[in-house]
Amino acid sequence: MKTTHIPKLIETSLPLEAINEACYYEKMPGIGPHPRGIHLWWARRPLASARAVIFASMVNDPLWKYGEHPTPQQKSAATKKREELKALVAEMVKWESTTDEKLFAKAHGEILESWREICEAKGWKDNPPLPAFHDPFAGGGALPLEAQRLGLESHASDLNPVAVMINKAMIEIPPKFAGRNPVGPIPRAEAQTRRDFENGEGLWPGATGLAEDVRRYGHWMCDEAKKRIGHLYPQVEVTAAMAENRPDLKQYVGQKLTVIAWLWARTVKSPNPMFSNIDVPLVSSYVLSSKKGKEAWVEPVIDEGGLRWHFEVRTGTPPKGAEDGNKHTLSRSSVAFDCILSKVPISGDYIKEEGTAGRMGARMMAIVCEGDRGRVYLSPTDEDIEVPEPAWLPPGRLPARRITGGTCVPYGLDEWHKLFTKRQLVALNTFSDLVQEAREKVIADCDDTEYANAVATYLAFAVDRAADFNSNICRWSTSNEKSMNTFARQSIPIVWDFAEVNILEKGVGGFLSIIEYQVECIKKVGGKIAGVSFQADAQQQTISQGKVVSTDPPYYDNISYADLADFFYVWMRRSLRGIYPDLFATMATPKEEELVATPYKHGGRENAEAFFMDGMTAAMHNLARQAHPAYPVTIYYAFKQGASSASGTGNTGWETFLEAVIRAGFAITGTWPMRSEQAYRMIGMGANALASSIVLVCRKREEGGGAVATKREFLAELKSVMPGKLEAMTEGGAIAPVDLAQAAIGPGMEIYSKYDSILKQDGSRMSVHEALIEINRYLDGEDDNCDSQTRFLFKWFSDYGWSERDFGEADNLARAKGTSVATLVDSGAFASAKGRARLVHWKDYPSEYDPATDRNRPAWEALHHLVRALMTDGEKAAGGLLARMPEVAGGVRSLAYRLYVNCERRGMADDARAYNALVMSWSEIELAKEEAARSGRGKLVQGTLL
Repeated sequence: MKTTHIPKLIETSLPLEAINEACYYEKMPGIGPHPRGIHLWWARRPLASARAVIFASMVNDPLWKYGEHPTPQQKSAATKKREELKALVAEMVKWESTTDEKLFAKAHGEILESWREICEAKGWKDNPPLPAFHDPFAGGGALPLEAQRLGLESHASDLNPVAVMINKAMIEIPPKFAGRNPVGPIPRAEAQTRRDFENGEGLWPGATGLAEDVRRYGHWMCDEAKKRIGHLYPQVEVTAAMAENRPDLKQYVGQKLTVIAWLWARTVKSPNPMFSNIDVPLVSSYVLSSKKGKEAWVEPVIDEGGLRWHFEVRTGTPPKGAEDGNKHTLSRSSVAFDCILSKVPISGDYIKEEGTAGRMGARMMAIVCEGDRGRVYLSPTDEDIEVPEPAWLPPGRLPARRITGGTCVPYGLDEWHKLFTKRQLVALNTFSDLVQEAREKVIADCDDTEYANAVATYLAFAVDRAADFNSNICRWSTSNEKSMNTFARQSIPIVWDFAEVNILEKGVGGFLSIIEYQVECIKKVGGKIAGVSFQADAQQQTISQGKVVSTDPPYYDNISYADLADFFYVWMRRSLRGIYPDLFATMATPKEEELVATPYKHGGRENAEAFFMDGMTAAMHNLARQAHPAYPVTIYYAFKQGASSASGTGNTGWETFLEAVIRAGFAITGTWPMRSEQAYRMIGMGANALASSIVLVCRKREEGGGAVATKREFLAELKSVMPGKLEAMTEGGAIAPVDLAQAAIGPGMEIYSKYDSILKQDGSRMSVHEALIEINRYLDGEDDNCDSQTRFLFKWFSDYGWSERDFGEADNLARAKGTSVATLVDSGAFASAKGRARLVHWKDYPSEYDPATDRNRPAWEALHHLVRALMTDGEKAAGGLLARMPEVAGGVRSLAYRLYVNCERRGMADDARAYNALVMSWSEIELAKEEAARSGRGKLVQGTLL
């Protein structure tokens, strides 16, 4: 028996639909605390996909043990075991399974069993321990965390210090202090209700005790901050004058209301010479609340004389145009405003000039307070709060052109400290100082410096999260009536009217709310197996030696991680430099070594692509050289939205990435599309629903195995190998048709990448781009294993769809495919009359069809009878029909996949939905078929299938 390459589950089949649904669910708001809430990182992989990929990379595919020629009984047993493993994956990826220790113990048992099989096959008699895990581009830590959850010793490394710290918080710190009781003082407000419970022993499993101390010392920090800067966040007293024209305020007259947020509008000097000394507002929307029955908006009021103005809050339905403020959009990337005094346009270029010159200011639009039953909006008051100069300013400049997705730099916000109001800077300074003071308190309370450092780390993360919600890039959400964070996306764009929240109060952006949320997120980590996080360059690290590797590297030019991370680094460095001096030795995160194809940084796109290709090749080669040989390396690649065709071709970054992986010495044995950004299961979903990322499954190419092949040999092998691979991949309907084109890249690239080179007829090397085209041509073509009529019908459909053509064309094609038009017409799938010919649409197939009387039934016809039954009468009817022609099952399902791809490529969305519906309902149709067979139903009664 061959033992050099024991295939894993991920190299044969995955329950992709279940994984993708779990990924999508995990991205939904309102699912509760998530480990990602410990600290923001951009483009994190969902835990569900990380969990599934690592597990499926470590368990053996059951068929391997029976050799190359299994008996039908052995194949059946292997299929049953494979389905059991896939069912375990489908259960394990559910969000509610995240803390199910019994389920993960079962998964770990399967991993250990596969490891024992590997050791036995390799003849390793010394019973070596299960290999550890490593992610060399650890980023937000999803992969190392899930490896740890699956029972593996987990190692994470990244060049970026912020990512290194996130991974310390995810996998390194919690296991060190698992089961430890908290030591901090119970917050005063809770002393009576919690003391008896908190003093118990053994009540703090996992990271719950550590999380509780983060909560307790976080409360202490907030109490201390109120003493020091509480005067900067005063309440607002509602006066009779304020309520004179506001009936909604009468109940609050004489009361002091707590401020939730102050809303500001940026201002510039009017471009009209008559008003050039007057600051005028730049407002993207005058609406404050769009909630039905609670509408509120701001009106700019021109004072008598027309030389001054002020804002007043109104309630009720906003006037037409209020949602647009005084802004009008000129193009996708250009906006302008109208001067509210002179109506003269204020151009984007003028605003940039004013901002760059330091003349952009801000004027308060409204005050948001907490009322008895929701938000209360007040007009700005004349009271001026004197804010002291901040003791420290976050150093450094924003990158002028690197950040993808928009930048505020052209408007003068070109230094990190300019992203904050003076009050925000004072508050963040205060909380940052309190991190170290809290650390000293922990040491005094437990005499354990290492534990104090751990608590301080999470408290510093809370300051980072506070910075995210307390900058002048935070916008006000009129639908949710709350402030949004700085990083609503992976960029720092200009925000014209922004929200400044009250950091000392509970609510979005308030420090206590941040602490409470983070505490619940920490509880979702709580690993017991050791983990370690390092700073290391993926091109040079040696941590991967002998380890299982799964990684999520940078994606060409999609996200400028290092530039974005400086927003947090400057605050994290101030809070934690004394604890981690080596990690925070530099003033900013490393930039030059970051593997991102940035044309501006490398002198043009060609140089940027070469830098990315060389660097990624070196990093991948490093992995190929070091990773444990018994396991494949899994690598994620994420597409920009809209940057790829459904076939996975036509995208420079994707093809460059594949080229780098292959050049590094890897053979690709699988590609799995992971859909983490949108719903994808459909009957009613349109075509062109792309995966947000693809997982590459890679094996180190064997020495001497990379021979040269011709293009003809490549195509012949593609035709020979692909049918069996696709059959295993799609068994049980585990993969949706919408994902087939991307998943099929795997077996196709496995053939391509095992050779050193594939030569075309002119002697030149076939590129990755050309190989992808050939793989997708295979999917577009008809299956040679089909009957001759189906090959004709598929070809006709590919060329002409449902349209009518000359009889002569049909006759010529029929002869070429080994059939005749008369035979095709006899099947009922084709029609010909008066010198014209066409396919019969499935909607026109007879509802009273009886397979028992059909002596000419090509696979095409059987498929479309099933499609008609499903779309017209449902799964039960389709199952009853399938029960009377069970021999067609495998063929029609495979044909449906191909037809879906064909329709999706050609934009035939309605037809694509029909074929997708059949595939995605296949399990239910099979159950209905079995029920019909057992009960003897499926007889034809009055034109319906019962």
